[in-house]
Amino acid sequence: MIRFYQRTGGSRRWFQTECNFEPTCSEYTRLCIEKYGALKGWKLGLARIRRCNHPDLVEKIRDEVP
Repeated sequence: MIRFYQRTGGSRRWFQTECNFEPTCSEYTRLCIEKYGALKGWKLGLARIRRCNHPDLVEKIRDEVP
């Protein structure tokens, strides 16, 4: 699902916005799932998405996978 979302335009296409984080929320979630497994990876990814609430942010926030 994440790869499909990324290949088809991600947040720019689906939500008409750009992710505030680097790596993007979808990439962060994918990396968390690879590192921690499905359950913990999704929980970390969803927590990150909930923090993504600055539509007019000028600089990207660097937030690596823990």
